[in-house]
Amino acid sequence: MSIFLIENYDPAWPVEFGQLSAVLGSALSGLAVAIEHVGSTAVPNLAAKPIIDIDVVIAAEQQLLEAIRALAPAGYTYQGELGIAGRHAFGRLGEDVPRNGACRVWAEHNLYVCAKDCPELKRHLAFRDFLRSHPATTAQYEQLKRELMQQHPRDREAYSTGKREFVEHVLKLAAAPAPAGG
Repeated sequence: MSIFLIENYDPAWPVEFGQLSAVLGSALSGLAVAIEHVGSTAVPNLAAKPIIDIDVVIAAEQQLLEAIRALAPAGYTYQGELGIAGRHAFGRLGEDVPRNGACRVWAEHNLYVCAKDCPELKRHLAFRDFLRSHPATTAQYEQLKRELMQQHPRDREAYSTGKREFVEHVLKLAAAPAPAGG
């Protein structure tokens, strides 16, 4: 297994997401109700693996086949749920995917399609939004990620497992009602 790296936050990540989102939106021709930038690259000032995570949101699970068909000409292949119910993963057939005639190399990215009521989508958005609005928690998360990368430079599974408890804690905080009064 190769070594993976966490890089300091790059302001180019949201720009690249915006460009990818435009191409994906065009390929899906109105099928997507939203295209969300999720994962660590979506949180300003958070170090991350330089891989953009994208959740394409469709109105209902019944539209998945239509999404698969729409993404195929752009160079995406359907990979299934990969163990997470309702989150449908897509692989890329090359660095030029999504193919839109521009013949360019795109940033590495993970593409998922989820129905708007998918629990995993809700988790992604809650975690991202909490980190975006809580810089101290974001700093703690970055420290944990860097420590885990040092401990497990070749083992993404151990790295991910090491983050699980922190992520669950943040999701509980995100679900808690806001204090009254303020």
